[in-house]
Amino acid sequence: MERLGIVGLPNAGKSALFNAVTGGNAVVASHPFSTTETHVGVAHVPDHRLDALARMSESRKIVHANVELVDIAGLVAGASTGEGLGNRFLAGIREVDAIVLVLRAFEDAEVAGGTDPLDDLHTLELELVLADLASAEGQLDRRRKAAKADKSLAGEAAALEAAVETLQAGTPVYRSKLATDQRDALGPFFLLTTKPVLAVVNLGEDQVADADALVKPVAAELGDAVTAFGHAAIEALGVSVQLEAEAAQLDAAERAELLEGLGLGEGALPRVVRAAYHLLGRRTFLTTGDKESRAWTFRAGARAPECAGVIHSDFQRGFIRAEVIRWDELLELGSWNAAKQAGRLRVEGKDYEVQDGDVLEIRFNV
Repeated sequence: MERLGIVGLPNAGKSALFNAVTGGNAVVASHPFSTTETHVGVAHVPDHRLDALARMSESRKIVHANVELVDIAGLVAGASTGEGLGNRFLAGIREVDAIVLVLRAFEDAEVAGGTDPLDDLHTLELELVLADLASAEGQLDRRRKAAKADKSLAGEAAALEAAVETLQAGTPVYRSKLATDQRDALGPFFLLTTKPVLAVVNLGEDQVADADALVKPVAAELGDAVTAFGHAAIEALGVSVQLEAEAAQLDAAERAELLEGLGLGEGALPRVVRAAYHLLGRRTFLTTGDKESRAWTFRAGARAPECAGVIHSDFQRGFIRAEVIRWDELLELGSWNAAKQAGRLRVEGKDYEVQDGDVLEIRFNV
């Protein structure tokens, strides 16, 4: 399961976000370092497509895709040299697949800390950059020497040199000008700033109406970045974490009524989880029937046999073909049998690149 690390300065609201998304119970307090250990929880990836198919099929069971979230000990300026809980913070980030930066915009006289999300962003990025620079510089000489003996390592050495130059300029790798192949070549060095990033600007309840204006400077600062699969590697969202955390404590009907009354629709938490899931390059195909409707996670760009293997290794080993239909087309027709009778099921072979939202039935033989 993919891991998302929630990172922020003290009192930015990262533990409150963790609790709201996972239903966890990480300590939330108005003083620094209320989180001194990492907390781990699992969040369902909300998917209205799956819910609609389950209703259509009258499924007895619904299984959503999941992501794992890690509430990482708070960061302060100087973390890269061990200040505060710096070493613990950095170790926590190295173990996750993507980073959720929680940036404070809300104002509360009883909660210490600044309220400029750009200041938070600059502090967090500086510490990540400094930690990466120390790591990259330490590995560069060894990689240069190795490349002289093994020419196949020349690309890695060149990519590391480019990364050091970028980091020395104070720029995280995730928003640098490094080419995709250079970023891919940095994989063996486990740098922090090569990970996809989701910035969550934590708003006060009275700031929700101005969310776009408050998020815009953060999005502009982060700029654009694209991963090897061609999807965004950086995104910024505005969330009133406190409001969403309170809504998360209610039952489904009351929560929907509260959010609708505030003009927030489904709320921001589902958008946070879906955005983070997509940043990881993960997509969803679906299966549906009276016993179960399930969302299956696959790597963006994967072909049909690989996706079949997500269900069971035998499906990949003995893959023959996949019967495929888009979720909304299936919903319109009303059932799998109706789609088959109407000739709307496509038969796809081993070269078919599965799309997000495809509904599959795998034919195999082992």
